Amino acid sequence: MQLPCLHIPPPKTPPPPLYLKFRTSHRENLRYLKAIGIIHPNTNPRNLPSPQTADYLISTVNFLKSKGIHDTDFPRLTFLCPQLFSSNFSTSEIEPVFDFLTTDLNATAQESRGLIVHCPYILFSDVEYCLKPTVEYLKGLGVEKLNEPSKQKAFLLNTRVDKLKAKIKFLRSIGLRYEEAAMVCARMPAIFGYNVEDNLRPKYEFLVGEMERSLEELKEFPQYFGFSLHKRIEPRHWHLKHRNVRIKLNRMLLGGDDRFYSKWK
Repeated sequence: MQLPCLHIPPPKTPPPPLYLKFRTSHRENLRYLKAIGIIHPNTNPRNLPSPQTADYLISTVNFLKSKGIHDTDFPRLTFLCPQLFSSNFSTSEIEPVFDFLTTDLNATAQESRGLIVHCPYILFSDVEYCLKPTVEYLKGLGVEKLNEPSKQKAFLLNTRVDKLKAKIKFLRSIGLRYEEAAMVCARMPAIFGYNVEDNLRPKYEFLVGEMERSLEELKEFPQYFGFSLHKRIEPRHWHLKHRNVRIKLNRMLLGGDDRFYSKWK
């Protein structure tokens, strides 16, 4: 009896070894980390991160992206805060900051992103001892919109209370009551970024000395402190003085040079 002919299929091609798939994934990780600026594109291959380190970096990237950070933000974060992408960094160190921005500051994901991109150092500020006291102090002065994703508000949030108090102390030393000093700061929060001796005091001395202006005018227009003494305040003051013209500070300082000098020929 003849047995039927059995068709034996050829053996299937064995799957590639697991390490090949792992290496492919590693290459993709490296390519992505280079694309977003965490790894310099010209890094010597011998100095590239290991597969384990690359995976760790990717997990950090994914955490930040889950909080609203964009791919285009990583070059700046890498440059200013390289510790974010070190092998001994844990995202648990910065998670309280994101919670603070959402809960205490009522910031949206996009607002949190803007604040962090403007000032990445916020991520390494202690919430209980730095960020919360600063926000409470600023709110007490009447400073509003602290969740605004601007460079000014970002650096303001990262300013310690003692530095904020130094500006209030200066304003009180020139004759303002505490409430008046607080009002000046609320109307012009940028004042917290100016150095007292190199910026604020020379402007005040020029105001009351050479310009013979009063504190009342300063209270009416605290934005005076925001203009350059040598490029805006002095030239326009001398220009008007030579013409025996005296106008309010806001009319003197606001507006471009072309408009100002054509009006006061």
